[in-house]
Amino acid sequence: MKTIDKIPTGKIGRTTELVKTGFKIGGNYLKHYSKKAFNPDLTRDELDEDNAADIYNGLKNLKGSALKVAQMLSMEKSLLPNAYVEKFSLAQFSVPPLSAPLVRKTFHKYLGDYPENIYDEFNLNSVNAASIGQVHRAQKDGKKLAVKIQYPGVANSISSDLAMVKPVAMKMFNLQGKDSDKYFKEVEGKLIEETDYLLEVKQSIEISEACKHIPNLGFPKYYPDLSSEKIITMDWVEGLHLSEFTKTDFSKEQGDQIGQALWDFYMYQMHELKAVHADPHPGNFLITPKNKLIAIDFGCIKQVPEEFYKPYFELAVPENINNKEFFLQKLKELEIIVETDTKREIDFFSNLFYEMLSLFTSPFHNESFDFSDETFWSKITDLSEKYSKDTELRKMNGNRGSKHFLYINRTFFGLYNLLHDLKAEVKINNFKEL
Repeated sequence: MKTIDKIPTGKIGRTTELVKTGFKIGGNYLKHYSKKAFNPDLTRDELDEDNAADIYNGLKNLKGSALKVAQMLSMEKSLLPNAYVEKFSLAQFSVPPLSAPLVRKTFHKYLGDYPENIYDEFNLNSVNAASIGQVHRAQKDGKKLAVKIQYPGVANSISSDLAMVKPVAMKMFNLQGKDSDKYFKEVEGKLIEETDYLLEVKQSIEISEACKHIPNLGFPKYYPDLSSEKIITMDWVEGLHLSEFTKTDFSKEQGDQIGQALWDFYMYQMHELKAVHADPHPGNFLITPKNKLIAIDFGCIKQVPEEFYKPYFELAVPENINNKEFFLQKLKELEIIVETDTKREIDFFSNLFYEMLSLFTSPFHNESFDFSDETFWSKITDLSEKYSKDTELRKMNGNRGSKHFLYINRTFFGLYNLLHDLKAEVKINNFKEL
């Protein structure tokens, strides 16, 4: 893959790149409607593929938070057309890497020397280039290492990138008024944290230590003395990314074993640590040749405050969700129902969230749950389509729910998707016995 020597970091340079992409998308629509004039039965498939490719190609040159948002959207399999999911999922693995001179320059700036002088061996060609950083192989003192390098200028462009995508996001999610700022601030804060590699090393070590007792789960060792605010050094772990593993002919026993480790890992974090790895993307997990799950990349950790945790999980209990008075009180605590709501709004959002929560919390209602159950997934898809087309919802203020929903829901939805890909059946309360 072609390497890059420079990334646009200024607001003007990044805006110019997005404007170019906008022109290409406009051209795609003109081409689509010209063809449709002669063929009324023409579907949007080709248009979606062209738009997804052009948007991805524009974002991959920018890298950083713009590309990270695309990666996050790739997990929304039930919300986005398949063409976008497939193209945006490449943000985890397939973007142009930094050139060798730029890699050496970054090392000299943040570790005070060139990589060939720091490690016994260092491969200047990256093995994996994603949205915020890229990974290189290295060796030191007989140990095989993975070295992650952050792209220049990523941290400084987060605020301006989000400002550019804000108008589109507000329209997409029907956000209205100044209250929408709390959601963008939540995303901005988490993206800024992800660019602090010293914080990531600290979080990685803390969670690795806290979760080391979970069966069939492992973590790389991290090296603070070979890390800095833009560089992380850890052990190299041999294995397949989870997305690669799920394309192999794995057995039900393997899928269940790995899925149980994944479920126990997340439940222990959520219920015991009250802090959770909030980026459950398949690129952040490896499967070793002995079918052990390895968790990597702890840049995005979501703290779960008690005032959110308690009502959120109280609504996972069927008796509570079916108690109308109790249910309404919890919706108020979670900021889904607000003081200024009319009766019509209260009724509408109560019904909407009852339907959503009844479905999404259903795995917690039994001792075990089979995530390969296609009935469960078709219900999720049907529900997403139902409310994406709901004209009543479009008329109402979409600012619903605590800011904490953003990353907690993303975590659960991502986790469910990974377990579905593994076709895993898991024991729900197994983590309590560990």
